[in-house]
Amino acid sequence: MTSFQRKTGLGRGLSALLDDSDATHPQKQSVNPVTESTQIGNISHVNLTDIETNPFQPRTEFDQVALNELADSIKIQGLIQPVTVRKTANNKYQLISGERRFRASKLAGLTQIPAYIRSANDQQMLEMALIENIQRENLNAIEVALSFQRMIDEVGLKQEQLGERVGKNRTTVTNYLRLLKLPPAIQASIRDHKISMGHARALISVDGVDKQLFIHQEILDKNLSVRKVEELVRNLQHAPKTEVPKEKAVSFQYKKLQDDLGSKFATRVKLKVSQNGKGSIEIPFVSDDDLNRILELLDW
Repeated sequence: MTSFQRKTGLGRGLSALLDDSDATHPQKQSVNPVTESTQIGNISHVNLTDIETNPFQPRTEFDQVALNELADSIKIQGLIQPVTVRKTANNKYQLISGERRFRASKLAGLTQIPAYIRSANDQQMLEMALIENIQRENLNAIEVALSFQRMIDEVGLKQEQLGERVGKNRTTVTNYLRLLKLPPAIQASIRDHKISMGHARALISVDGVDKQLFIHQEILDKNLSVRKVEELVRNLQHAPKTEVPKEKAVSFQYKKLQDDLGSKFATRVKLKVSQNGKGSIEIPFVSDDDLNRILELLDW
């Protein structure tokens, strides 16, 4: 497969979104400088200063080392795979896909790069950026989930339609979206590749933020496999349930302190305060291992 061949089997696919049936063999197209008469669909050389980044870009982080390596390659070989842009006005362009190549070309000192010029509205921009990145750049699971949520919120797609656009079934789409319901600390670990999608799926099935945070900490501390996590989840789910009495609402200051303590101990700390200012701090634990972890944090 050459660098310019399109991938297929992506649901509607990138080709359908681009609507470029007149360009079935892009490697055979000529590369021309951009003029007012340039036809949409051709490959042209575009000034880097005339290109702005895609506001719908789902990727938020770029590996600087990898960018430098790509820039070194571009210095020697040139940019082999064109970026894709849409024309806005006055020969200005907006990236649809290829921001990593765009950034690396800047680092390599290029002034122009080859580009496919397409016509796309904002919905197509978001869809194409998402599909291109999922297929080529391996977005982390949280970036995928956030992009899926944007397509639902901003484009108005249902989960079935979204699945068709990106070539995934509804269950897969649902699993990604459910990641956004996990506590921020767990989402950060998924984003930073500290835990896998398999770990995350096991955590999603756990009832209660305190239990989710406990298991999450166990994964990090003990480098638990997905199978071990699933076993731990089953054990916790079958543990006897205890009634938690309702408590009187605490003030904003106490609520912040309660949240800060919860973050420190990776569990839902409860602060009880009476009218006369007396009270107690309750730090729940779900197992002997969890208790030992908390005691270590207390330097006990």
